[in-house]
Amino acid sequence: MAFSTLPAFRSHYNNCFIFPKIRASSISSSSSSSSAAAPGVDLKTLQSAIAKKDSNAVKEALDQLSEVGWAKKWSSQPYVSRRTTSLRELTTLGMKNAENLAIPSVRNDVAFLFIVVGSTGFLAVLAGQLPGDWGFFLSYLIGSISLVVLAVGSVSPGLLQAAIQGFSAFFPDYQERIARHEAAHFLIAYLLGLPILGYSLDIGKENVNLIDHRLEKLIYSGQLDSKELDRLAVVAMAGLAAEGLTYDKVVGQSADLFTLQRFINRSKPQLSKDQQQNLTRWAVLFSGSLLKNNKVIHEALMAAMSNKASVMHVVRLLEFK
Repeated sequence: MAFSTLPAFRSHYNNCFIFPKIRASSISSSSSSSSAAAPGVDLKTLQSAIAKKDSNAVKEALDQLSEVGWAKKWSSQPYVSRRTTSLRELTTLGMKNAENLAIPSVRNDVAFLFIVVGSTGFLAVLAGQLPGDWGFFLSYLIGSISLVVLAVGSVSPGLLQAAIQGFSAFFPDYQERIARHEAAHFLIAYLLGLPILGYSLDIGKENVNLIDHRLEKLIYSGQLDSKELDRLAVVAMAGLAAEGLTYDKVVGQSADLFTLQRFINRSKPQLSKDQQQNLTRWAVLFSGSLLKNNKVIHEALMAAMSNKASVMHVVRLLEFK
């Protein structure tokens, strides 16, 4: 998920506008009867705002659709209030290995490096059996590949991370994890009233794109208050919560934790280490509870987003599932 130019809420896997009024005299078309607008409701304004990537217009359109009774789930959870949260509560909710949720996973990194080192080492031994100088030259050349990979990781971590993300696709659960993770960000952001402009499940580009210009200004100025920080924390931890409710080990939390830390650093008053830890636990608990209460919708979003459905289609599905 991204707030304009701010860092994206990604899985580890990575002006002035005039707001047109919604006309109540026409009926918008829909690709499916289950997701069609109710009679007398026009969705063209919302579709146009999404297409233009105009977050203010998207929010305005959804607010008006909510007033006429169409967007019932939009901003249906506007009030979040942080409280002291224990690991036991996370476990009771159904989080697996709750004590390790906030520890960045190194599963993909270790697997990638193990394959690189193991395969090059094996090939170097085989090459060493060749006669003459060929055996020495090839074994030395192949064996140095591991050193080159480590050097690239030290100088340009982004290049190595891209390779690791590509390699991660070979894990059988990887695509499902991505869909579960990003669908959770989409669903929780929508329920909390944050406009969604786009998303991607492509490897290395996983994100749900959010822009809220008012929040953006607060973040850049370092003036996030506790109320707004709580909302952003819940959205940031949604992907982690979704994985934690399903898998024994969370893989896609690194970028989300980094983003949450940046929000914390941009807030006032500053939080102590203990308060930061509690905020993370509470945000996981709150988002996890919402996901459990909307499990059918979450799984429907996973399927739709995996099939590259449009944002408009996903919103319709969310409202009528």
